[in-house]
Amino acid sequence: MITDLEVILRLILAALLGGAVGLEREVHGRSAGVRTYLLLSLGSALIMIISEYLFHEYRGGVPGISLQVDPGRIAAQAITGIGFLGAGVIIRYQDAIRGLTTAACVWVVCAVGLTIGAGFYFYGCTVAAITVVALVGLKPLEKKLRRDWYQELTVVSADSPGQVERIQEIIDRHKIEVVNSGLGRDLEKKELTMTFLLQQRTVHPQRQALQDVFALEGIKRVDLK
Repeated sequence: MITDLEVILRLILAALLGGAVGLEREVHGRSAGVRTYLLLSLGSALIMIISEYLFHEYRGGVPGISLQVDPGRIAAQAITGIGFLGAGVIIRYQDAIRGLTTAACVWVVCAVGLTIGAGFYFYGCTVAAITVVALVGLKPLEKKLRRDWYQELTVVSADSPGQVERIQEIIDRHKIEVVNSGLGRDLEKKELTMTFLLQQRTVHPQRQALQDVFALEGIKRVDLK
């Protein structure tokens, strides 16, 4: 049976490791910060300690009662419950999903807390360190990666002959692929509404094409989002 001093050590270490991961998230303005991660890791460690206590306390059984204690059952329920907490930080903004990394961190910190609570200090510290390094060290690399950007271009223009072709020529000139497109015509206002779903592999989306479309005669409104 572990001593009270050992229990306090595990709880403090779990809180420190969870807070270290939360600090990185807090610095980047994420909804779950230092306090959230600290409490999450601390609670997970306590759950694991209680699981171990129940196992050692009742592993011989209770006289007259058929009782089986599995120290992993409570921990498994903690992991399941953390899934709901992680889902709460995932949001959808327009066509982008935000919060996936934070949700993954919530899940990892729970695992770190359970690991420290079980007494595997080296493994818990290693995973926490790798997590912080991945969050801090890989972010500059992600910014340099060339990736596919999807943007929706909406153009409202006067209904003049060849206008669609001129806009398409600008898009082709900038080597932007059109994944999908749509065309609407308002006969009363004599306007064309053109929509293009654009795909481009680049470090950052280039907006020069937007300026070129603006420069066309008859253009009334251009939206790129």
